[in-house]
Amino acid sequence: MNKVQMFQNLQINSDMKKTKNISILLLAGTLGLTSCKVTQPYHEPEIPQEKLDHIYGDLQPMDSLSLAHMSIDKVFEDEHLQTLIQRTIHNNYDLKTAILRVQQSDAYFRQSKLAYLPSLSGGPSASVSKNSQAAQPNVPTTTIQNFQLGVTTGWEIDIWGKIASAERGAYASLLASDAAKRAVQTQLVAQVATLYYQLLAYDEQLRITQETIRLREEQVETIKALKEAAVTTGADVVQSEAALYEARVSIPDIQLNIQTTQNAICLLMGDTAHEIERGTLNDQLIPADLKTGVPSELLRNRPDIQMAEYNFEQAFELHNVAKADMFPSLNISAALGLSSFKIKDLFQNSLTYSANGALTQVIFGNGTKRTQLKVTDLQQQEAYLNYEKAIVSAGNEVLNALNSYEASREKEQNRMMQIESLKTAVDFNMDLLTYTSKTTYTDVLSANQSLLAAQLGAINDKLQTLLAGVEFYRALGGGQF
Repeated sequence: MNKVQMFQNLQINSDMKKTKNISILLLAGTLGLTSCKVTQPYHEPEIPQEKLDHIYGDLQPMDSLSLAHMSIDKVFEDEHLQTLIQRTIHNNYDLKTAILRVQQSDAYFRQSKLAYLPSLSGGPSASVSKNSQAAQPNVPTTTIQNFQLGVTTGWEIDIWGKIASAERGAYASLLASDAAKRAVQTQLVAQVATLYYQLLAYDEQLRITQETIRLREEQVETIKALKEAAVTTGADVVQSEAALYEARVSIPDIQLNIQTTQNAICLLMGDTAHEIERGTLNDQLIPADLKTGVPSELLRNRPDIQMAEYNFEQAFELHNVAKADMFPSLNISAALGLSSFKIKDLFQNSLTYSANGALTQVIFGNGTKRTQLKVTDLQQQEAYLNYEKAIVSAGNEVLNALNSYEASREKEQNRMMQIESLKTAVDFNMDLLTYTSKTTYTDVLSANQSLLAAQLGAINDKLQTLLAGVEFYRALGGGQF
């Protein structure tokens, strides 16, 4: 080794020691500043205990098995409905969109974790420059070429916890998007069940109306025969025919409702319109013992409440980020490479490197940062109000569904007795019209119309019971899949 090479090696070792000393100083300063974090640890938002105690109004919560803990096949026992629910979960467009949003949030979360790592870039570069003779008349014209090959790196030290808060905020956003997906899923199950029960109700309306048409056709023939026997008049015949046409005219609307409802179910399943295989309304059951569960279960099960809490957590962390952004940032950068004025000498004694650290503070831009800090604080308050509102709304929905269920059950019992009485009244009036003169066809017609109205009312009562059970299921946060 000649003297020139020895001198160059000594110089490089000396520079390396200086760089090491600078790094040690920067690291020591970083450790000292890191202990001064300005961000706050997250705590779950507190809801006033009085609101939690009365979340179901005056109804006392029941700490027992509720629909929220039952599997879907136990809540909805109809096999056709179970098939529709599964196809909807797999093919619904809104749910697929919600899943894509979860994947987007997951990508942003993974990106936030990379903020802890230094950036790294590199590649070759070449430049040429020539001084201006007009600008520098006393300097000879010189053309300078420079060729470089190297890498540069930069690293922001998370002194105040800004990067950590940003990562936690991104994770909260991921959880919120997942909760939103589950909220969509629960809502879809409720929508499918609602449309399915409505479809069965239309089927039952069609069946009863067709049965009524058959009976009124028989009545028309009976009234005509009685007219021939001089028991009734031509007016009675006309009235009986009008009653028949009244029943027939409702058939197209019912059939249209059936077709429209089937199409709506197909759309939820992401499918084109087709016939829906289904059971009957009278075969549908909802667990009779509807229980609310304790408020803490509601908070754990309702995906929209979970989403509201995650949104609050994200707003909290973004406020931390804005707070930390008010303080100086520490950045470390370094470069290592080869540099030469001649490309042929690029790999001969051309090593170059640098390292520096900078603690920077924006001086004239703090007005913007203070505004951002205030805005994130207000957004955090808004997120809390949305969280509290979600809890109160959930309690109201549970209570309303339970009241609707109990009211419909009571109506069903009374309606069945009403229908039995009206059937007897129709038979009695027809017998009186046939064999005595103590009644008129108007009495028979009135009894028939009352019976049809009661039968259609019974369908609505059954539908109300089923829909109240569906709403109760949704209000509790949905069952287990």
